[in-house]
Amino acid sequence: MIPAARVAAAIEVLEIADREKAPADRVLADFYRRRRRYAGSKDRAAINGQVYGVTRRRIRLDWWLARLGAEMTPRSRVIADLMLVDGASSEGLSALFDGSTHGPAELTEAERAISDGLQGQSLEHPEAPDWVRLECPEWIAARLAPSLGERLESCLKALAEEASFDLRLNPIITSDRDAVRAALAKAGLETEPTPYSPLGLRATARRRIEGMKPFKNGVIEVQDEGAQLASLLVAARPGMQVADFCAGAGGKTLLMAAGMENKGRVLAMDVAEGRLNRAAPRVARAGLHNVERRVLKSEEDRFLKRWTRRFDRVLVDAPCTGLGTWRRAPEARMRYGEADMAGMTALQDRILSSAARLTKPGGRLVYVTCSLLPEENQDRVNALLARRDDYRVLPAAAVWAETITAIGGPECPEFGDFLALTPDRHGTDGFFVAVLERSENAAEDGM
Repeated sequence: MIPAARVAAAIEVLEIADREKAPADRVLADFYRRRRRYAGSKDRAAINGQVYGVTRRRIRLDWWLARLGAEMTPRSRVIADLMLVDGASSEGLSALFDGSTHGPAELTEAERAISDGLQGQSLEHPEAPDWVRLECPEWIAARLAPSLGERLESCLKALAEEASFDLRLNPIITSDRDAVRAALAKAGLETEPTPYSPLGLRATARRRIEGMKPFKNGVIEVQDEGAQLASLLVAARPGMQVADFCAGAGGKTLLMAAGMENKGRVLAMDVAEGRLNRAAPRVARAGLHNVERRVLKSEEDRFLKRWTRRFDRVLVDAPCTGLGTWRRAPEARMRYGEADMAGMTALQDRILSSAARLTKPGGRLVYVTCSLLPEENQDRVNALLARRDDYRVLPAAAVWAETITAIGGPECPEFGDFLALTPDRHGTDGFFVAVLERSENAAEDGM
């Protein structure tokens, strides 16, 4: 592909992602499958780099466009990115946007004004506010500042970086990281042990692994180290009844089921049938036979009534703003606005209330989000505890010791009631984990 064709492809992908509110990685995969099946590796690398670069720099690009009084569109963002990041000249930009068969349409007068206004400028500007400089919506920065304090900048900078490429061993097959590292190295992928998860490996470069023998044989799965730790803290054991209340595509389901050695049952539930269906081939590849899937109509589905007080462990990986995933899903920055928070926290409360009924007396309810906002995390746990007197918080360090340290991991890096993982401190996605235990003499529940 010629450079102009790569730019045109990047604009098209960004337009689809913007229009469909879809993750960039999913749009790119569909784009190559349907429209650019024969794009070479260099073409794909260039297109991916442009798409992810513009997505990661969107707030700063939009600030510049607003400064010029220009319309903010995927095409104008690419133009601004080429000028501010790649250092394109007005003449060079016109050469790319030449209206050729496979290239983008010629520049309009308004777009020429953008290129003229950005000529010789750089992405950073001394007048840009901190929230712009740190690629964080203003309302989120304001809500994070009280809890993060002087760590606000370091945390947001870490969230703006590219995520590590983490893998996880399938413990039902092997927990020998050295052997798996050797097998991956033979396949061309160098890895290092993750610092906290005793089952994790961190690749030195991002690679496609679908064709590698360890992946095809179910020995490894792609999973961020933070998600691995959250799954291990559930403490699912052989013979237990475990509910994964918001299972999605089943990443945490897989690790819990493997830790149970195919004994007992994991009931993976979700309101999104498509996401839940994506778990099926992963479960089969991992060699697991103790996983059942159930699509729910809502978080208060009548199906749940029959499962009241039946589960030893209930995992709630709650829907949230996804702030902690910005490294790997940079488009999530713009997915929600401040007006969405009331609805989000109300949904989290309903999910927690419904899930809390499922736990056996003496069992555990584990609440997880990939958010750093207190409103979605400890505030929701405290709200549940205010509604119910039959749950208590188990300190994160104590649960960590009996789960992660017990299988070869290090001591817990945090020592409060809750576990809060952040990319600047721990190198993981942002995760919040609270482990609650239900009292043995818990009263009956109604549904």
